Amino acid sequence: MIAFSNALLALTLLSVLLSLASHRLVALVKIMAFQGIVVSLIPLFLEQHMTIGSIMMLQVMILIKGFLIPGFIYVAVKKIKIRREIEPIIGYHASLFTGLIFILISAFIADRIYASQSLPGEHMLLMITAITTLASGLFLLMARYKAITQVIGYLMMENGIYLFGTALAKQTHTQYIVEFGVLLDLLVGIMIMGIVLNNINSTFDDVDTALLGQLKE
Repeated sequence: MIAFSNALLALTLLSVLLSLASHRLVALVKIMAFQGIVVSLIPLFLEQHMTIGSIMMLQVMILIKGFLIPGFIYVAVKKIKIRREIEPIIGYHASLFTGLIFILISAFIADRIYASQSLPGEHMLLMITAITTLASGLFLLMARYKAITQVIGYLMMENGIYLFGTALAKQTHTQYIVEFGVLLDLLVGIMIMGIVLNNINSTFDDVDTALLGQLKE
C-alpha cells in the first residue's frame, strides 16, 4: 500500500510541475482534473481499514475534485474562448524552476517537522507533496494574470491543504468532514467565479485581472 501511495504522490508532484510549466488553459484544466483524482485516491492507500462511509466520501471527493469543478472551469474556458496565458508575471521556465525549489524547501521543512516530533518517516513524502502543492498553488495564484488560472491556483492550494490534513489527521472521519465542507465552499466559489469571468469577458473582451484596475467608482 505504501508503494502505491508513493506512486500517487509522485504523480501529484509531476502534475504540479506540469501545471507551472503549462501555458494552455485547457491543458491546465485537464492537469488539475487528473491531480484532483490522484489526490483523492491517496488516503485509500494510506489507511489500513476503510469504512463504507469513508469509501463513499472518497467517491464524492473524486467526483467533485476530478470531474465537477474541472468541468465547470472547462466550460468557462470554452465559453470565453481564451486558449492560453499570455505574458505571465513570471515566465514558465522560471515557474518550473521555482516548483523544483519548492520541492527542496518542502523536503527540508518536512524533515525538520518529523525530526522534532519524533514521527516515523514512512509518510514523509506525503508531507513534502502537501507543502509543495500548497506553495505552488499560491505561486500560481500570484504569478498569472488570467482569472481562470488564478482559480486553478486556488484549487491547487486546496489540494495541498487536503494532503496536509491527511498527513496530520489522527481521526480519518474528522478529516473527511472538514474536507467536504471545504469542497462545498470551493464549489460555490467556482460557480461565482464563472459568473465573474463571464462579466469580465463581456466588458473587456478578456479575462486579464489587471484590467480591473481600470474600473472607477
